[in-house]
Amino acid sequence: MASTSNPDPELVRRMCEVIVHRGPDGAGFHSDEGVALGMRRLAIIDVATGDQPVYNEDRRIVAVFNGEIYNFGELREMLIAKGHHLRTAGDSECLVHLYEEFGEDLVHHLRGMFAFAIWDRDHRRLVLARDRVGKKPLYWRSDHSSIWFGSELKSLTRDPGMSREVDPVALDHYLTYQYVPAPWSIYQGVHKLPPGHVLVWEGGTVTVDRYWELDRRQRSVVDPREEEQRLRELLLDATRVRMVSERPIGAFLSGGVDSSAVVAAMAMQSSNPVKTFCIGFEDSRYDERHKARMVADRYATDHHELVVTSNLLDILPRLAWHFDEPFADSSAIPSFYVAQLSRQHVTVALNGDGGDECFGGYQRYALMNQARRIPVVPGPLAGLLSRSGTLMSQRSASRSLSRRLGRLMTFVAAHPSQRYARLMSYFTPEQRAEIYSDSLREALAGVDSYRLLEDIFHGSSAKTDLGRVLDVDTFTYLPGDLLVKVDITTMANSLEARSPFLDHHIMEWAATLPSALHVRNGQTKMLLKRAVAPWLPPQLLRYPKQGFGVPLAAWLRGELRDLVFDALTDDTARGRGLFRPSAVQELLRRHMDGVDHSVRLWALLQFELWNRAHAVPDDTVVSEAGCHA
Repeated sequence: MASTSNPDPELVRRMCEVIVHRGPDGAGFHSDEGVALGMRRLAIIDVATGDQPVYNEDRRIVAVFNGEIYNFGELREMLIAKGHHLRTAGDSECLVHLYEEFGEDLVHHLRGMFAFAIWDRDHRRLVLARDRVGKKPLYWRSDHSSIWFGSELKSLTRDPGMSREVDPVALDHYLTYQYVPAPWSIYQGVHKLPPGHVLVWEGGTVTVDRYWELDRRQRSVVDPREEEQRLRELLLDATRVRMVSERPIGAFLSGGVDSSAVVAAMAMQSSNPVKTFCIGFEDSRYDERHKARMVADRYATDHHELVVTSNLLDILPRLAWHFDEPFADSSAIPSFYVAQLSRQHVTVALNGDGGDECFGGYQRYALMNQARRIPVVPGPLAGLLSRSGTLMSQRSASRSLSRRLGRLMTFVAAHPSQRYARLMSYFTPEQRAEIYSDSLREALAGVDSYRLLEDIFHGSSAKTDLGRVLDVDTFTYLPGDLLVKVDITTMANSLEARSPFLDHHIMEWAATLPSALHVRNGQTKMLLKRAVAPWLPPQLLRYPKQGFGVPLAAWLRGELRDLVFDALTDDTARGRGLFRPSAVQELLRRHMDGVDHSVRLWALLQFELWNRAHAVPDDTVVSEAGCHA
């Protein structure tokens, strides 16, 4: 179910009782009454014989698959020992035989990233599954008599019977968090299968069950040095299995601890220099190339760099087309460029994604850890403190002391269960209510986007606030933002991304560590930094975390000024009836006057660009080449 750039006009085909559909490369399957479709997948393993769909011996079980199963060699040996006959040398065919042995429980035997569909002809059963953390996407919708599914929303929208009406709840979540979280999609009636879940469609009935979650009950640690050694062993192993490829392989190297550790692990297990790729900016506040060079020099990698100077007016319509839903993480821009740079040299790139969520790398984790000492503020005082903090933040420049103070006031005023949700939000409830039209506010009556994070926080098995927010990020921010960004931008460039830190063996082991080994006294990622210290330049570990940021506020006041004004205030945008024009105009005015509203304007801009790329009449052809106004 790999994403591609060219939509196929014949994407949706009725197959027996099931409409089986995936991504714009037109794959599908059905029982013997019809003709099976082929499948195009980014060929990394078993290039010669890895075509899809794949069948069991009597063709009663058939599957299509997106991703990589890293333990397929062990699975093949086990299946052959049990008497199964495998025609190919790759990973896809393992699925149908594992299903014969274990049914839907086959997911517990898989190590890797995957989204797959299995059709069981005898039982008239369709099984959809998504990997544990959601590296590969999977959308679906059902009217009980039929079911549609795909890796990309643009594939489902080629069905003329599907409504393209925006789901107001999904829009509310998007403006809160800058992405649409599972199980919602931006369209009413279309769902994302959440990470770590299996869907079974049988007899017109859909059941969705969770098969994996982290056990965050902490174990005792006698000697931290033993844990450091164990982490090095796990990371080396997770990196090793992800270096298996019949195509050229390299790594993203940002200069942060996580990607640097992965490059080190690759270099120690490779007979050739590792190919590394880094993106930089002319603005030194966002440029980390000097850090990446330290690691590249230490391991003598074949290092490649690119300074982002391309015309943003060219890249934004392309990104709007590739992202099937509104997506407002501005780091998608450098992510696209580093994928584009990498694809000139390799077909597979390893990265450091997941290190922060596994080992407590964000500064907000340190803040939550310290906030456990803050008593709950009484109701009337909490309201006053929250309103004052919000007002101060709104009227302050980016990265200013007053803005940080305002956010701190709002944070302190919130109940502990809401603090993290507020930290992660971009539009507060008050700000959303201010820009919504009367009809949209009415449609969202009683909806609370913070509940999404609060419910996960309270349902976590962790006994500390730090463990609970790690759970929240693992189930929301990681799959909804970071992994979507990487999957879309790499697949748009026919590049496969692999993430050693997201190996479930590492994740399950890290989840049971005491919180003090992750964050202590304001310091983040304690154990990981100590574990990889022998691998990395000492000064690299002392740099503060920088992230993959862009000069967004300056862009919106500079080269994107005309675009953001035109896109958000013209008749097309006003005609949607979702936002109050005067409130949007006020946001624009205040930002141009020096008050930073860049993340909110960016979210509104990306929503509008998405509309112009995707939410168009069914007879209008939209492609990567451009977006319709």
